[in-house]
Amino acid sequence: MGELDENEVKIVRELIRNPRISDNQIAKKTKIPVMTVNRKRKKLEKQNLLRYYTSLDTGADGTGVFVAKQMYIIKFKIGITRNEYLKKVEFSNELKHFSSSYMSLSYLGEKDGHLALILILDAKTESDLVDEFNGKMVPYLKKTLGEDAIREIISTRITNTIRRHHNYLPHINMENGIMKEDWPDELIFVDKVGNV
Repeated sequence: MGELDENEVKIVRELIRNPRISDNQIAKKTKIPVMTVNRKRKKLEKQNLLRYYTSLDTGADGTGVFVAKQMYIIKFKIGITRNEYLKKVEFSNELKHFSSSYMSLSYLGEKDGHLALILILDAKTESDLVDEFNGKMVPYLKKTLGEDAIREIISTRITNTIRRHHNYLPHINMENGIMKEDWPDELIFVDKVGNV
């Protein structure tokens, strides 16, 4: 993929401000013809460069459903590959319910030359979180990847959300579910790293 052109940057910036904005509204704000906005948005969506998410605040400041949040780094034994993990674990029907209920984020990475799974799990209480992780997640990984699959687990309690997806600072620049109108364009990251 190449860099975004000037119009694509303007379109994406408006979508970051408000993912529910219409093509007509983007055209008015950016002075880009509405047909161009529509064509470029569809192209970016087709290329999987644009992704839309809805985030419900389930923490203490939101619905209160989940007040315990923990990050886990699970280091696997040498020999477990990314493809093996994806095929056996992520695409499994068995993990889907657990994933959507308790897992707010997950990434694959590398730690000390080993494949690592980085998870952020949410639960009603700290005890529930430990029970879900140790009672469901760990046994599932061992059953799926082998009893000796896990080499190390590192965990960290998470207490506050500060920033999400580069641009969203819930306590600073968000209001009524979207970015505040007066948040400056130059503080919205699209695809270029600035000199700050």
